[in-house]
Parts: sequence; C-alpha cells; structure tokens
Amino acid sequence: MFHAYGAAHVIVIALTILLPFVLAAIARNRPAAERFIVAVLSAALVLNYLVYLFLVHRFGAVSWRQVLPLQLCDWAMVVVIVALWTHRSGWFEVAYFWGLGGTVQAVLTPNLAFGFPDFRFFSFFISHCGIIISVVFLMLMHRLRPHAISIVRVFLWTELYFVITLAADAFTGFNYGFLLHKPEAKTLLSILSDHRPLYLLQMHGLALVFFTVLYLPFAICDVFARRWALVSREES
Repeated sequence: MFHAYGAAHVIVIALTILLPFVLAAIARNRPAAERFIVAVLSAALVLNYLVYLFLVHRFGAVSWRQVLPLQLCDWAMVVVIVALWTHRSGWFEVAYFWGLGGTVQAVLTPNLAFGFPDFRFFSFFISHCGIIISVVFLMLMHRLRPHAISIVRVFLWTELYFVITLAADAFTGFNYGFLLHKPEAKTLLSILSDHRPLYLLQMHGLALVFFTVLYLPFAICDVFARRWALVSREES
C-alpha cells in the first residue's frame, strides 16, 4: 500500500530535486558526459515504459485498450526525449509545461495504490520523476526557457492531446487523461466539479493556471532584468 509522504515518497521527491543539479555539475563542459547522461535518461524512460507494458500484459490480464500511450506523461516522455537530444526550444517548451505541469502534480499527489518495493511503485516514479529530472537538466545545461507565447503554443498542443484522448476514452471506456472522471486518489483534480462537462472545462482552466504559474518565475526575472538594464544605461 502506498503511503503519501511516507519515507519512500519523501526520498523520491528529494532525489528528484537533487539529481538534475548533480548531473548538470558532472556534465558541465564535458560533451561526452552529457551525451552519456542523456542516453541514460532516455533509456531509463523508454525501458521503464516497455517493462511496464510487458509486466502489465503478463500479470495484469488487461485488454490492449487499457495500455495505450495516451496518458499525458506518455506524450511528455516522448517530447522530453526529443528535447534532450535536439536542444530545440520548441520541443523544450512543450516538455517544460507538460513535464512540470503534469508530472509534478503526479509526483506530489500520486494516483498510486502500490508502495515500495512493488515494481509499479518504481515504474510510476521512474516515468514521472525521469521527466522532471530531464527538463531541469536541460534548463541547467543549455539555458533553455519558455516565453509568454509558449503558453499559447503549448495550450494548443494540449488541446490536440485533449481531443485525441477524449475520443480514445469514448472508444475504449478507459480513463486516459482522467477525462472520464476524477482519479481515485486525492489530487488537485479532486476539487473540480462532479458534473463532467463543467469538470472538463475546469480542467482547461486549471491547465492555464499551471502554465501561468510555471512561466511566472521567468516573467519576474525578465522584469528585473529590464529594470537593471535601464538603470545601467541611465548610470552610464
């Protein structure tokens, strides 16, 4: 049984915060080390997903409809792997908002019934924490960052995910993206309406709030940078 904020959960959170800084320190000015770290992060995410599919199929006796790659973290995993290898800002901004906006909530309030050392505990946190670690590692190594327009672009990509997943939920009957109903565990989605049309509308609003909050530190830094530049010009 999983215990939120028990010892195992707290250790996972601490490692998720610490590891990207350690990895960035190791890879700084060492291209070969960075490529190795990127390869390890990518392999960990992909292998974890494949092992999860194999074990669920072997021991869970579930239909293929239940294991489609339609959770937002599945899409975020693909995007962050591409961003790790390309360092392109377009891929990074999607990875940033999806990776931190979706998976941070999942790490802090997991929809998870299985505790340490169940393989599903490891699989859940490797997939979610691996995305967060990768995003922060990219920020530290390549000074990648989102911009205000990034919120609009990523929201449109999120709408594409929403439409595809909504159709898949109707076809399969499974709750991908929690679009059919709220997760069983207590999460931020628990505060939303029980009326499904309003619930889906509120999810859109919650996504925008998350995106805005995630962009806010950069907006504040930009304001201070502009003011500092203005003061510097006036003094000179």
